[in-house]
Amino acid sequence: MSSFKQNPFLKNKLAVLSAVFLLLITVLAIFAPQVTPFPYDEQHIEDRLQSPNSKYIMGSDSLGRDLYTRIIFGARASIAVGITTALLSLVVGIIYGAAAGHFGGLIDGVMMRVLDAFYIFPSLLFAILLMIVITRYLGNSLESSLLAIILSLGFSSWVNVARLVRGEVLKISQLPHVEAARALGVGSVQLIAKHIVPLTLGPLIVTLTIQVPQNILAESFLSFIGLGLQPPFSSWGTLANEGWRAMRSYPHLILFPGVVLFLTMIAFQILGDALHDWLDPRRRLF
Repeated sequence: MSSFKQNPFLKNKLAVLSAVFLLLITVLAIFAPQVTPFPYDEQHIEDRLQSPNSKYIMGSDSLGRDLYTRIIFGARASIAVGITTALLSLVVGIIYGAAAGHFGGLIDGVMMRVLDAFYIFPSLLFAILLMIVITRYLGNSLESSLLAIILSLGFSSWVNVARLVRGEVLKISQLPHVEAARALGVGSVQLIAKHIVPLTLGPLIVTLTIQVPQNILAESFLSFIGLGLQPPFSSWGTLANEGWRAMRSYPHLILFPGVVLFLTMIAFQILGDALHDWLDPRRRLF
């Protein structure tokens, strides 16, 4: 019980508050049909462009759709894309980086040059090109658009994870228990999976909390410029795209989705910093 109370993460009230906020947003997104008063695409033309009131707590848009409902349903798409894309880049980065660091030599050199080539090409531009190609063959349905966003962002953001994992693997491979396992004839796959990768989980968890908000922002940008989800489907990017044009006359259209997106990004950053302090034993000494 005393160790629970002394946990530095739990002592960071701002980090705990951020975790609670992210949990709340996630729960609302999961149970969106139960916590919203209207379907996300239901139109009430007679109530178009309403300011916040008792019926529409965040106002309504140009087609009379409830903005609160669309923000909650938009959280479904934005958070799902952020988490799924981060996990995809994590899996690809772990496999690639662990293989490069473990085998070393010529294999490591070739794999790192390939990684450098990905660094030269801007990741967001690469994601946009992939998005255009994928949507051309899959169409513009909700499922195909989400799949295109996840694949394009996932395969354009794995390089940082791969470089991090490679560096950790090079250090961990010198530890006595890893050298002992190698001397006993443990196979490469088993050595990486059981003795090396588990020791990289701390930095990877921190990286995951950084990747998720970056991917949410990237999805919002793609939707904002018209390459992501298309109306009537909702994400925070599509809501910002719809709201910025009328922000002078109807500021609530961009204010509420913008604030939710901003708070979510800040919460992930605070949570990532707190996890970094908690999981890094060198920082706990000071």
